[in-house]
Amino acid sequence: MAKTRAPERATTTIERRYKASLGGVWALWTTKDGIESWWGPGGFQVRVRQLDLKPGGELLYTMTAVGSPQVEFMKKAGMPLSTDASLTFDEVVPQRRLAYTTVADFVPGVEPYDVFTAVEFFAESGHVRMVLTLEAMHDAQWTKNATMGWEEQLEKLAKIVGASS
Repeated sequence: MAKTRAPERATTTIERRYKASLGGVWALWTTKDGIESWWGPGGFQVRVRQLDLKPGGELLYTMTAVGSPQVEFMKKAGMPLSTDASLTFDEVVPQRRLAYTTVADFVPGVEPYDVFTAVEFFAESGHVRMVLTLEAMHDAQWTKNATMGWEEQLEKLAKIVGASS
């Protein structure tokens, strides 16, 4: 297991509980089909190109704006409709914890930089409690946008697993 780096900036924590099996929620985070079923904010589609689930391994994917409001936003922001993205797994503890670093290289006019994310899974009486820790982005607005994007993604995940709270 590789040592997880400490976040360099402030963090935000999002917690959810799902009425689901730990194995089922883990699979949604760690398999091609699982990731493609919910990853990315609303109005975006994700296609996994490579998944190597181990410390130092990578998840390579393409995220494409497919919803009209998202397409319009991307065009107005001068951003491409499809973006290739990657993350490198820092830590993989099966059915317990994932930690990874993403390179934020998609913000116009901002030099690429690393963003750390960790997700922890806890089995609790027929539920899974999931704690997501997100490192802040380069400014408050982009951090807010990223947090809102994760909130949307977790709603998509909830619809798949059947959220209880």
